[in-house]
Amino acid sequence: MSDEYSALRACIYQTESDLRRFRQLVVNTVLATDIVDKELQALRKNRWEAAFSNASPTCAENQDDRKATIVIEHLIQASDVSHTMQHWHIYKEWNQRFFMECYAAYKAGRADSDPSVNWYKGEIGFFDFYVIPLAKKLDRCGVFGVSSDEYLNYAEANRDEWVREGKALVQEYVAKYNTEQ
Repeated sequence: MSDEYSALRACIYQTESDLRRFRQLVVNTVLATDIVDKELQALRKNRWEAAFSNASPTCAENQDDRKATIVIEHLIQASDVSHTMQHWHIYKEWNQRFFMECYAAYKAGRADSDPSVNWYKGEIGFFDFYVIPLAKKLDRCGVFGVSSDEYLNYAEANRDEWVREGKALVQEYVAKYNTEQ
């Protein structure tokens, strides 16, 4: 490593062991953004259960490290989908942007399937099987304090609003894409 960031590195870690721990934390954090890989999801789920189960830990320090690591991973996941846990207009704006990106890829031949076909149902599944369980985990670990239920409430409200308006919105997204091209 170059000396350019030695002062920053000295603030982050002092020992080789601290460096390995920091590196592992960064790797886990980056991998946490991969929500498609079922094997990684299973590993994260197992680490969550190990960290937050009621079983007595063999070492309190290791248990604290385990909890901190898994909470950081879940915070990164939440930041990746934060639009789903905010006000409806924020969710709708970012959902449209992502749809437009996927639809443009499809139209350009860089994606195999038309996202408009399954976007409506896919969003409901995304809320039910990813966003809402994630919000519940963040609430359970207390990382946001009294604000935790706000994120869960927004996620549930956005899901309900999507159920009511999502089909029409997908049609609007497609129409908007076609008029802008």
